[in-house]
Amino acid sequence: MKMYLPILTASFLAATLLANSEPAITDRIVFGDALSESGHAFQSDGSEIISGALGEPARRLLPPATNAESNWSGGTVSFLLKVDPARQNYVTARFWGSDTNASRLILFCEGKQVGYRHLGDIDILDFGDDSGEPGCNDRFFYNTTPLPLAMSHGKNELHFEIHSTGPVWGYGNTFERYQKPMTEPTRGLYKIYSHTDGCFVPPSDEKQGAAPVNPPVRQTPGQEVFVELKERVSHEIQNELKISRPLNEMQMQFLARAYFVKWTDAFQNPQVVSQVLKGMDALFAACRANPELAHNDPSTPNPGWFEFGPAGDAVSLLGEPLRHFLDEPITNGGQSISRRAAYSELLLAGRDWHRYHRRLYSNQTMITDMNIYLCNRGLEVVDPDKAFSEPVARRYLYEAIALEPWRDSDQDGTGDRRGWGVGTNYWELTDKGLTRELGYVGYYGEVLDWVTSIYDATRPSPGQPGDLMIRAQLEKIMHARAAFRYPMLDAEGHRAMRIETIVGWRDMHYPGDVLYCERPTWDASSLYAAAETLDPQSVGYVQQMFEDNQFFASVMHQMGQNNSLRVTAGLLNVPDQYDLLKSQAASRYRLPMTSGQPDFVFSDEEDGVVAIKHGDDILYASLYWRARNAINFLARVHYIAPRFDRIADVQEDVDFTPSGMTFTRPDWVNFGFGNGGPKYPVPMHSAEAGEKLPIAKIPAGIKFRPGDENVFAGEGEFYRLHYGNYVIGMNMTMDKTFELKPPAGATGEARNLVSKQSLKLDRPIEVGPRSTVILWLGAN
Repeated sequence: MKMYLPILTASFLAATLLANSEPAITDRIVFGDALSESGHAFQSDGSEIISGALGEPARRLLPPATNAESNWSGGTVSFLLKVDPARQNYVTARFWGSDTNASRLILFCEGKQVGYRHLGDIDILDFGDDSGEPGCNDRFFYNTTPLPLAMSHGKNELHFEIHSTGPVWGYGNTFERYQKPMTEPTRGLYKIYSHTDGCFVPPSDEKQGAAPVNPPVRQTPGQEVFVELKERVSHEIQNELKISRPLNEMQMQFLARAYFVKWTDAFQNPQVVSQVLKGMDALFAACRANPELAHNDPSTPNPGWFEFGPAGDAVSLLGEPLRHFLDEPITNGGQSISRRAAYSELLLAGRDWHRYHRRLYSNQTMITDMNIYLCNRGLEVVDPDKAFSEPVARRYLYEAIALEPWRDSDQDGTGDRRGWGVGTNYWELTDKGLTRELGYVGYYGEVLDWVTSIYDATRPSPGQPGDLMIRAQLEKIMHARAAFRYPMLDAEGHRAMRIETIVGWRDMHYPGDVLYCERPTWDASSLYAAAETLDPQSVGYVQQMFEDNQFFASVMHQMGQNNSLRVTAGLLNVPDQYDLLKSQAASRYRLPMTSGQPDFVFSDEEDGVVAIKHGDDILYASLYWRARNAINFLARVHYIAPRFDRIADVQEDVDFTPSGMTFTRPDWVNFGFGNGGPKYPVPMHSAEAGEKLPIAKIPAGIKFRPGDENVFAGEGEFYRLHYGNYVIGMNMTMDKTFELKPPAGATGEARNLVSKQSLKLDRPIEVGPRSTVILWLGAN
């Protein structure tokens, strides 16, 4: 067992530890202030001074001229800042939280880019917002970035630049699709500070705003939204009932589900059965002509993830009325085959391709494994001898939602097994109920729609209970996700709760969406999971959303995503879900981070994340933070307080068992993973390039080489983070005990926010397996 710190010398270690107990601002530049700028050798190429919030000066970097060679790169500024030659240095930028802007700001130090532009373990200075909504209304937020130790060691001053660009689309597979033009000035840049403590503390005389008190409740929209919803759904149903061409598998599934919804024209309508038969006949013929369709059906939302689960679901749901037609012959290629045999061939192809090509990330394996199961449900109707038994089929669902360990892809008999290299004891969810991708994720972790769909899939028939173990796991996930909603205003300034995204591994959003129990998606409403389980806690979260009148706004958002069938299908059951939940008795439960709720702590010792409510403070921290390749000694923090927000990538201490291998950071400036993402057409270099990071011990039997992304390579055993008055010790192991040493200079007692006990600070504190200690130092 070793503890490593990213340091240069033994004397540097002492200085770094001392810095944690002696916060100080080394230097600052006030943008728009002539005296401050001149004192820091400031230069500008494409910026303007504005009178900003609270009468403070600021600068905005301007978009490129219309005839510029590059339409994605805007103005720049440069300046000098003093740094400490012997300590870890940080740079913090000050922004006004009510500003909204999609443009981005990137820090350069000594000519090299600090951080990564997309999903790296060190974020850029400001990644903008993609929603046009304020990150924290009426107050400032501070964004803190660590400087590479080697860059500042032995130096008293460094040269900095800030570059501006347009927004990016993370899924763009070419530079042109990825990097979007810069069409507007950046948000106002107020100040830049250099300092030596990861928890930046603004000077006491610095002007601050305040979070809105008692914000108003939304008045609109209301139930009139259901008129538009029903018109949209009914229009789609009527089109599919009368269309002459065969339906695709997504349309068949939609009609089959509508067959059981009383307010629709599809309810118990024989034309539904006729249209599904015609669609299945055509899908079989298409797959015979092109067997690749079994894993590349363009009618599905993500070819390679769904085939032919939606078709199997339609056959299963309509099993009884379809039975009368299954032994009828159909013609294919001049030959006759029974529908039963044809459908069996089709569904078997889909089921087996997916079980031979499973996906690792939680949301993805949930989708593909559910479609394995749905194909099998269809086989149970048309060809029971070729269907897996129900326990065998449910095994895939149980693995996808961590009722059993994930067993990787099945072998296809050729010996060419697709493997993910996670061993035989990998679980898709943590024991606390969060997804593992690899740590905490915001939007992609909102898998409630898929887990509810998995539960629904196990119902013997519509209206009957599904698998009780899956339902219990669904409720656990709802309770775990509840800790990651915090009070904020919606886009129009009304009372709301939002999802925490700042500390998410796969998120670059600030703020996150308005969200209570469940995130409305393309496939489901914000009521889906609560309506299917009627879990008392989740019913309470939904009632809180009703009280804030945010439900109908969520439906408007759901409908406004696009006009696709996928979104329309997700609207089908919303009116009935609403009626059911409105009829429930009042629940005493509310989301734990809601203002006025008791102090609260959630910790997940597998994802390495904590959520803390302490008085008016809310603190989120990912201690295990985007460490895909090696131990990186970095935590990500979002500290929400009434007067300002703080966002930070900060150094932490990590205990781990070393493998003896190291990972050398490549010279990437864009993606912090994969091959670095799309390459920029101008030469740029990474300030972090060349840093050597230790790799944790990889379990026996796991194929690994340095540079691989691996769930074990960067996960520590014990994390210690000192951020402001909070000291967090998290034990990620199942069989070891570690010591959390109080910070130097701390005396007396501290409150353990987990146990709610006071602890003396004159000795180390034991942290047992899979547990967390969170000390509030208070006056200490």
